Amino acid sequence: MEIIEKYFPDLKPLQRHQFTKMLEVYQEWNAQINVISRKDMDNFYLHHCLHSLAIAKLDIIRPGESVIDVGCGGGFPVIPLAVLMPDVHFTAVDSIGKKIKVVDAVIEALGIKNVTTHNGRIEGVPGQYDWVISRAVTDLKTFVGWTWKKTTNGILYLKGGDVQQEIADARRRTTVHNLDKWFEEDFFETKHLLHLQKR
Repeated sequence: MEIIEKYFPDLKPLQRHQFTKMLEVYQEWNAQINVISRKDMDNFYLHHCLHSLAIAKLDIIRPGESVIDVGCGGGFPVIPLAVLMPDVHFTAVDSIGKKIKVVDAVIEALGIKNVTTHNGRIEGVPGQYDWVISRAVTDLKTFVGWTWKKTTNGILYLKGGDVQQEIADARRRTTVHNLDKWFEEDFFETKHLLHLQKR
């Protein structure tokens, strides 16, 4: 939890409570449904929470906007972002029912009010959203094919490693933000946030 407060020192008491309790809730559920690798639970706040919150460091999602997390898995990046941004409405989508079950349970346990879940494919979700977010669910070109028509502003995509070929293949105006400009830990040296701009 200290790692979250290091980079987000202005948390309100409720947010601090939610982030603190988040680990406990995920430990309970992870024992039943493996949504985070067992060995990675020791790095829960660094590898999952703080990584997710890189999207907030870009500071372009505004209060009142709608954001959809496509392929949310066990709830990353959507759950940490929803705690940090209570005035933004998030939708969490995953085709695997047990993962959405975990997300629903975490939302309830933490008292999160600004997340709606959908068990299914993105094609089955009606409407458009201000932003699409995700954490490396597939190659960028495939992801753009799934989601480009669902957003009015663009895509914020967390991805590691060498991303230049994927960006070229996706053929969208993309800005690469290296996460080590925001976070000093070694984990972030090869991690990026890709901002695919719709307009």
